[in-house]
Amino acid sequence: MNKYLISVIGPTAIGKTLLGIQLAEYFNTEIISADSRQFYKEMKLGTAVPSKEELKRINHYFIQHISIKDNYNVGSFEKDAIACLNRLFQNHDVVIMVGGSGLYIDAVIKGLDSFPKVDAKIRKELNYKLLNDGLESLQKDLQELDPKAYSAIAIDNPQRVIRALEICLGTSKPYSSFLNKKNKKRSFETITIGLTADRPDIYTKINQRVDHMIQEGLLDEVRALDSDKHLNALNTVGYKELFKYLNGTWSLEFAISEIKKNTRRFAKRQLTWFRKNEDIVWFNNNIDVQNIIDVIEDQIKKPA
Repeated sequence: MNKYLISVIGPTAIGKTLLGIQLAEYFNTEIISADSRQFYKEMKLGTAVPSKEELKRINHYFIQHISIKDNYNVGSFEKDAIACLNRLFQNHDVVIMVGGSGLYIDAVIKGLDSFPKVDAKIRKELNYKLLNDGLESLQKDLQELDPKAYSAIAIDNPQRVIRALEICLGTSKPYSSFLNKKNKKRSFETITIGLTADRPDIYTKINQRVDHMIQEGLLDEVRALDSDKHLNALNTVGYKELFKYLNGTWSLEFAISEIKKNTRRFAKRQLTWFRKNEDIVWFNNNIDVQNIIDVIEDQIKKPA
């Protein structure tokens, strides 16, 4: 039998964690996470890490496995995830991958894209501009130079924006023109299951999740990380807004409203990224899981 990776994708708060667990239980297998926000030990509530009960139901990999102080990137994840899958496929014909980080998902399924080397001075200049003019200035530059990349990458992540801009400036070609040029050969086949809902429903779920995070103690989690707020891992939705409350820039009420707004924007960018993939089989998030299982079984049984 061929080996199959079932990749469960979709916008934040849509229900990927529960579906992944249900599929893993049905196929008697394990889960790898491709959610780059859930990698960090110090970040739990703000990243919606699976609960202790959920982690007990099924073995998960790449959940809180590194520190915010570690040097870890998508290249490291690709290497580690493929090694992990090779081990898991020795005992399982099917493995589940759950996550909403499009770049990290693609790294596992397709491999990372290759880019030409550019002058190191460009990155230094972009970092200087970030420090002096702010992230919004770089975002505007990227929008002008490469609208496609602007709509697809995590534009609230300074390092992603700088990486895209340095390629644009160093090659005089759009960053997006180097994407998806050549996929690596994998030892498994991938079936990608997407969860979605009407936009108002997605936004309601996001607002409810943020309220729940606050009730569970997200502010205390962020307060404990205040001395490390300069780290790139913490420059993410749910943390950066509360840092502004802690330093007196914003009220708590406004910071929470900004978390909701920025999370909604993040969900929109996730959907933009995923909709580039025509192989995704989409389901409404309220559908009975057995319907999803039936589709997966049919694809597995389909002659090559």
